[in-house]
Amino acid sequence: MAWFKRKKKGIQTSTEEKKDTPKGLWYKSPTGKIIDAEQLAKNYYVSPEDDYHVRIGSKEYFEILFDEAKFEEIDAHLTSKDPLKFEDTKKYKDRLKQVQKKTNLKDAIRVGVGNSKGNKLVVAAMDFSFIGGSMGSVVGEKIGRAVDYSIKHKLPLVIISKSGGARMMEAALSLMQLAKTSVKLTQLAEAKLPYISLCTDPTTGGTTASFAMLGDINIAEPGALIGFAGPRVVKDTTGKDLPDGFQSSEFLKEHGFLDFISHRKELKNKINLYIDLIMNQPVRA
Repeated sequence: MAWFKRKKKGIQTSTEEKKDTPKGLWYKSPTGKIIDAEQLAKNYYVSPEDDYHVRIGSKEYFEILFDEAKFEEIDAHLTSKDPLKFEDTKKYKDRLKQVQKKTNLKDAIRVGVGNSKGNKLVVAAMDFSFIGGSMGSVVGEKIGRAVDYSIKHKLPLVIISKSGGARMMEAALSLMQLAKTSVKLTQLAEAKLPYISLCTDPTTGGTTASFAMLGDINIAEPGALIGFAGPRVVKDTTGKDLPDGFQSSEFLKEHGFLDFISHRKELKNKINLYIDLIMNQPVRA
């Protein structure tokens, strides 16, 4: 006779009493590889088995690029307005409040100043979690101010792009940022200061059509989606079948749109190597 006897059929544990594994302890890459979240962070947010570069935000890029993750954030207070009184499924101003609370970000880009391997530089990093990294007036203004800061203090500029393109809720005001950022980067070039553009997954739309492709050196992470319109739109417009991976960073490098592709582990070394070369200063180990 069994030493136990089930009084009731079926599992009786209530949903509230179940001890599920807390969220965030494990990460599953698109190829099905599973990795401990803590190990993933230590590995620069790259899956060690398949080398998949997980999407990260400004916080993580600042930690990777700045020495001891120390930096000063500039113009952190800037937020978008709603001059067009835009409303789709919800009011734009309500959407902004909601996403600001959810992400703890003011907008889709942050600008930090600090040392990287001893080089002092300005880094503007986009956050896809904030309305798809869309480029609105604040993104354009922060890039403009980052350029001004670089010129004033004679510092190199790095922009890390991760964007779905223009922010439709700001319509023409968003499109104006393409011209604005392009003009500001021309001023940086006239000051003979280096600008390195890093394209990450995804870099699309107006971002690609402006500052993301205007670097003195254009680089990208492995496997990043980079393009203007999506593959379906391009195919419908051209009426032609597209080659496999035609908007991947590897395809763009092969066809001359990128200077090189950098693994995230080597990103800090690569950026500083090119800064040293452009600034004609001794290469730092």
